[in-house]
Amino acid sequence: MYLIFDTETTGLPRNWKAPLTDADNWPRCIQIAWQLHDEKGHCIAHEDYLILPEGFTIPYDSEKIHGISTALAEKHGIPLVEVLERFQVALKQCEFVGGHNVSFDLNIMGAEFLRLQDTNPLEALPIIDTCTEETAALCRLPGGRGGKFKLPTLGELYAHLFGTDFAEAHNATADVEATARCFFELFRKRQILPASIKDRADLLQTLEAALEAPVELIGLKHRNLKSAAARLAQQTSEAQQTLVPDFPLEQEALADAPFVHLHTHSQYSVLQSTSNIADIVNAAANDRMPAVTLTDHANLMGAFHFIKAVNKHNDSLEEGQPPLKPILGCEFFVCEDHLDRSRRDNGYQIVFIAKNKKGYENLSIMSSIAYTKGFYYVPRIDKQIIETYKSDLIVLTGNLNGELPSKILNLGDNQAEEALQWWHQQFGDDLYIELMRHQQEDEKRANEVMLRLAKKYDIKIVATNNSYYTTKAEANAHDILLCVKEGEKQATPIGRGRGFRYGFPNQEYYYKSQSEMKALFADLPEAIINIAGLINKVTPFDLAREVLLPEYKIPEDFSISNTQDSKERENEYLRFLTFEGAKKRYGTLSKEIEERLNFELEVIAKTGYPGYFLIVQDLIAAARKMDVSVGPGRGSAAGSVVAYCLWITNLDPIEYDLLFERFLNPDRVSMPDIDIDFD
Repeated sequence: MYLIFDTETTGLPRNWKAPLTDADNWPRCIQIAWQLHDEKGHCIAHEDYLILPEGFTIPYDSEKIHGISTALAEKHGIPLVEVLERFQVALKQCEFVGGHNVSFDLNIMGAEFLRLQDTNPLEALPIIDTCTEETAALCRLPGGRGGKFKLPTLGELYAHLFGTDFAEAHNATADVEATARCFFELFRKRQILPASIKDRADLLQTLEAALEAPVELIGLKHRNLKSAAARLAQQTSEAQQTLVPDFPLEQEALADAPFVHLHTHSQYSVLQSTSNIADIVNAAANDRMPAVTLTDHANLMGAFHFIKAVNKHNDSLEEGQPPLKPILGCEFFVCEDHLDRSRRDNGYQIVFIAKNKKGYENLSIMSSIAYTKGFYYVPRIDKQIIETYKSDLIVLTGNLNGELPSKILNLGDNQAEEALQWWHQQFGDDLYIELMRHQQEDEKRANEVMLRLAKKYDIKIVATNNSYYTTKAEANAHDILLCVKEGEKQATPIGRGRGFRYGFPNQEYYYKSQSEMKALFADLPEAIINIAGLINKVTPFDLAREVLLPEYKIPEDFSISNTQDSKERENEYLRFLTFEGAKKRYGTLSKEIEERLNFELEVIAKTGYPGYFLIVQDLIAAARKMDVSVGPGRGSAAGSVVAYCLWITNLDPIEYDLLFERFLNPDRVSMPDIDIDFD
């Protein structure tokens, strides 16, 4: 006899190759259905059970697929031990186990058996799968690995065999009924010959004789689980409407509290954001925010430009106007092991904010590790790295790809709570639970759980908006950028799977104003009010610094004026050496040469680095004394008459009509840079 079964679960395994004894890796079964068929293909029994969640909850992302909520399973489910007992009775009656992609279901039920006992009764049974290379070749759907046809979904196989879709996909009872129909129709048409049965001519002949007409559904009536869960949720919502909110409303405090964006991406989140740093700073300043934050993906490439832009804005303020505080952070990809390249693990996206210069240095170290050692698809770090470099950092729990919300939606509340405990232990009061409201149902579900956890562990909440573009009008440009990144056409619809592309779910990911954010979180004023405390923890710091050059000792007997200023003395000595060298180079100095020398020396004085020329000429003079060959001149420095007169170069710029402005531009004074060739 044939037992065809299907399961609905809490999600997918983290590691498909993990042993079934790794209970944390394998999802839980929340619904199982099976049909028992005799040797002629007749259905002689069918059963269907919701399983009571014991010690776990059903994640929202899984609920979206099959419709089974935790509340529904708690109300109608039966204990796992009872389900396994009944399933074992059915297994003892069958000779073959079948299903669509049945290896997944076998692993799920095998893990469930091993959670309760030492043996897995499914291991010894021969398998017949309707999701194989045979059915892939039959359906001929493009998109498989290595140029092959893709393995068909149950719906695709069903449509190919019967020319129609079947309703209630991802309801185990409906899936089993459809799978059984496909199963026996494939045998009837002789379109599969599994290895487990190809030597059983007796069984094949019996099936062939019995299956003369196209196989029909057995006519089961299926419960609409999504509707049942929705009705139960509605009843629960109505019952809770009279409950007091978790956080008291403080509307007066909300009106006075400043909002600051704490989760902001710029164009340095390459091919992911269209926001220019100057535009971000201007948007914050124009909305009178007291601070502005930058948290690019895994890198700090925009950090210097960001601080510079904020300082430039602050320098332009009139006296009495409040300055803008720059807050630097980074959104890291936190995986299990940043050195593991045996499988793809992009990790969770977690936001870190530097409290001070030391915190910035720790961000820099972690970013370097992510790129130099942890890069595998994305730059990654792990929790061991975080433990080492966690000082002077503030942590936000991140967007829906953060560990806390991701585990709420994909694994369950218990796993999310365990994750939160680790972060809370590491960062204490510097951990903030990040709440986002981009008008998405999955965010709403994650926020409900995070609010409960925030109250339970006394962790402060903050409101954020995951901004990737500055204004809402830029949403389309941002979508085009994502298409460039993914190599897709914008006309391709957004979604998952074949025929779809990656894209944001809506146009809410922009740099919203204070009033917009306060309106979004009017029912949770703490999420706005707590931001002030966070930004007060941040001490501003500058990344620009003076260039440090070795001290050039001017001869004590050299004196033109009585100045004691070191820069003035360097300028005077440079002028002296230059004109002494000019006399040796040119003999009698013409007015043209004197004007050129005075012009160049004036520009050099404006750079503030006359000592640089003194050091370079001293270095080259020492090299020549040691019989080290020095090149005649390379790069833009060959256009400097001062360099020529100091014997830094050996090409006369006046003779060859070379431009000094290519070396040092009087309208854009910068640090000089002289290239030297040594033998």
